[in-house]
Amino acid sequence: MLDCVIVGSGVAGISAALTLQANGKSFLLFGTPSLSEKIEKAELIRNYPGLSQVSGKEFCAALQKQLQDAKIEIKNEKVAGVYALNDKFTLLTQEGNTYESRTVILACGVESIKQIEGETEFVGRGVSYCATCDGFLYKGKTIAVVCTTKRLEHEIEHLASFAEKVYLIPMYKDVAVDYKNVTIIKKMPIKIDGQARVEKLAFTAPPAPDIPAELPVHGVFMLRDSVSPSVLMGGLETKEGHVVIQRDTSTNIKGCFAAGDCTGRPYQYAKAVGEGNVAAHSVTLYLR
Repeated sequence: MLDCVIVGSGVAGISAALTLQANGKSFLLFGTPSLSEKIEKAELIRNYPGLSQVSGKEFCAALQKQLQDAKIEIKNEKVAGVYALNDKFTLLTQEGNTYESRTVILACGVESIKQIEGETEFVGRGVSYCATCDGFLYKGKTIAVVCTTKRLEHEIEHLASFAEKVYLIPMYKDVAVDYKNVTIIKKMPIKIDGQARVEKLAFTAPPAPDIPAELPVHGVFMLRDSVSPSVLMGGLETKEGHVVIQRDTSTNIKGCFAAGDCTGRPYQYAKAVGEGNVAAHSVTLYLR
């Protein structure tokens, strides 16, 4: 069993990984090889100590080299859920793999896309964030898919292989999805509604001549690069979308720590790096 799993490969997660390695702990760092789209797209970074007038791409390249030199690999899998089970955690990825660890550090950043009304209320009752986990539940049914990035188009294909009808709502340009049972809607819904389960997706007006303003669906998949921490881990205390932590970065769940943008403002690299370092030291003390 691992000592720790780190969810997120931004600077908070990288800082935590480097410190855990220095402390001799076993861990996995989950994220993407590009590390952080937010950093990569930064035009110029001026306020990070020791780096002056550096671009986001240059900063990412330096971080990638540091990880390579430290022989720390990034587990390129998307975390779908983290479950606290007595004295350990089970982590499930959208690729269908499971991992066990004694502790968890959440460094998953913040969502850049605002949640739709009803989204949180219907999680587990028709709203899902994992196509490979829940796609089979909608065999022969009608679903809607809100996708924020082209990188996740393969998951739409997976859903289309089960569902009878898919309404795709892309939040990006150059959509390359072309299946007979997929209809593309270029308008954002305002509400997910229903009784015991999801029954419809509402728009301010009909999104197309042949599509009603209240679209009957059996489920809604939210395919995003990042998922709200409260959705990722049930029972986690949050406030205004951020994880509530103590000074040692501990959360209300024993053995779970959080660092970086997901813990609140200021959304700055220096703050994230510091919290990542503190989280790793707190994990070490907790395990001791």
